[in-house]
Amino acid sequence: MVRFLSQVFLVLAACAPAWAQPAFPSKAVTIVVPFPPGGALDIVARALADEMRKHLGQPVIVDNRAGAGGTLGSGIVARATPDGYTVLLGSVATHAIAPGLYRNLSYDALKDFAPITQVTASPLLVASSATLGVKTLP
Repeated sequence: MVRFLSQVFLVLAACAPAWAQPAFPSKAVTIVVPFPPGGALDIVARALADEMRKHLGQPVIVDNRAGAGGTLGSGIVARATPDGYTVLLGSVATHAIAPGLYRNLSYDALKDFAPITQVTASPLLVASSATLGVKTLP
């Protein structure tokens, strides 16, 4: 929990330049989660939204836009006005895997987004049957 809260404060610190502008935030901020409600990113987004709401003094809405392996919601954010009011809680799936899988994405994972911070980390694992005898990935 301590690590999570420290990451929340990093997100808030990254928003500091936007706070320096007069009247920001003057309306609700939307966190787009490109996956269905109830999943891991949704849970993180809702906890993050609660903390952001306290510090921003404005509503923070979690908007689940599931579909196409996370690319639907990512595309929506890529086309949103770049004013700080719509942010994406992206993942490896939306920014590393999707560009390699889909030929015609509606967004460019490198050019259409400005990274703010890493909010979570989770290990990935490659496994095989023990009877296969494989010890390394190559």
